[in-house]
Amino acid sequence: MLKNNLKITHFAVLMSFLNFLFFHFPFFSFVFKNVDYKSLNGAFLIISIIIIMLVLNAFIFYLICFLSRFVGKFLLVLFFIISAIAVYFINTYGVLIDKTMIGNILNTNYAESSSFFSIKLIIYLILFGVLPSIYIIKVKIINVTWKRFAITSSLTLLFILALVFANASNWLWIDKNAKTLGALPMPWSYTANTYLFYKDKFKSNEKEILLPDATIKDNQKSVVVLVIGESARSENFSLYGYKKNTNPLLSKTPHVFHFNATSCATYTTAGVKCILEHTNSDKLYEILPNYLYRNNVDVIWRTTNWGEPPVHIKDYQNRDVLMQNCKGDGCNYDEVLLNGLKEQILASKKNKILIILHTSTSHGPTYSKKYPTQFEVFKPVCNSVELGSCSQTELINAYDNTIVYTDYILSKLIGDLKQLHEYKSAMIFVSDHGESLGEKNLYMHGVPISIAPKEQYEIPFIVWVSDGSKQVKPNKMLSQNHVFHSVLNFLNIQSPIYEEQMNIFK
Repeated sequence: MLKNNLKITHFAVLMSFLNFLFFHFPFFSFVFKNVDYKSLNGAFLIISIIIIMLVLNAFIFYLICFLSRFVGKFLLVLFFIISAIAVYFINTYGVLIDKTMIGNILNTNYAESSSFFSIKLIIYLILFGVLPSIYIIKVKIINVTWKRFAITSSLTLLFILALVFANASNWLWIDKNAKTLGALPMPWSYTANTYLFYKDKFKSNEKEILLPDATIKDNQKSVVVLVIGESARSENFSLYGYKKNTNPLLSKTPHVFHFNATSCATYTTAGVKCILEHTNSDKLYEILPNYLYRNNVDVIWRTTNWGEPPVHIKDYQNRDVLMQNCKGDGCNYDEVLLNGLKEQILASKKNKILIILHTSTSHGPTYSKKYPTQFEVFKPVCNSVELGSCSQTELINAYDNTIVYTDYILSKLIGDLKQLHEYKSAMIFVSDHGESLGEKNLYMHGVPISIAPKEQYEIPFIVWVSDGSKQVKPNKMLSQNHVFHSVLNFLNIQSPIYEEQMNIFK
């Protein structure tokens, strides 16, 4: 039975032990898989990591509570609650709580986050978060003198340093696996990575770097529709050789070309930024819609998604705006992006038009809710937010149906563009990133690009051109940055930053 009165040292050790017991199974699962635990060195490394984790956490909790018992209790309650949620997502979806995942979490809106709700999440929250928090709040902590605190702290730090240096031969292994090791220990994975995320965000809030002015070279009416896919991986497109016919319409459409491509990142904000920029950079350059709008091109942005860089144009239309004049079942899905689009193009008073459609069709975990029922071609499907509880067949069927629906949307868009006889038209579809569907026990996306599986960065790059407009180069491997230069080429816009080798058109 847990005591209601505890010396601060005993309290810190108990909190460290509970933190270790509740939240570090994923961490040590990774360590055991990647260390030869049967060897003497491997066993020593694992034992050292366990001891360091227990002692270091106890020391930090001891330090916080000594300085302020109120603040210490508050932080510990917060840590246990957040860690319970974090370890649920790690165990359920195989995610890593690194800087990019923190960005995903902070950029998630209510509609997306509510789709993750499950009974299992509530159980995790109560068992590992609420119950320990009740004890933390009720327990009376007996403090020690400054002298005792100084002695205990000094000896603890010396012990930790000695153990760290005793593992000097293993530093290379730790450095090699630092990304994963830094994304799994609670509560420091999300604490440190939240700091790193906001540090980068502060840097990214620097003033947008304007690109040199561009010149429109002719008066030919031209329109490019850039469709930004969400979580679409090329592996599940039959255009790319997938055994199931997920592209029944595009495969029969003339002038449709597909190319192998990779994404810059495995999460939406970075993927979309890369699609819209002229080069892959940590800097915030002027993005394609802002650049063309500033240079007298009519730019329209329609979205059912989020996570794009700041867009500075007149016609920015989100789902709420698009729903106002939309009728039919398709309005509840990504078809809403096409509602009145042809009419909006015809109403334009400019000869050069760029339209960006930012979809959300293949975003998990609720793949089966991303398409109308008539597109449920492959059955049975996974209807649970806990993807690991579904069979591989059910999960992939649900995901494949989102690709069938994407195929329909793109085909319908091409049909609309074909009716614009006065315009030279092009449609470019490129995904922000790929998606894991249980391979290597990973789900969805967000693994750091340096260690991500190919499912999370091999993406479709599909192009359609109207009769008599442009021919396409025999491109082998494309990047998301090819979009920027290809759009400039198709619209015949001259710019000092244009790179011919990054253009897909002849």
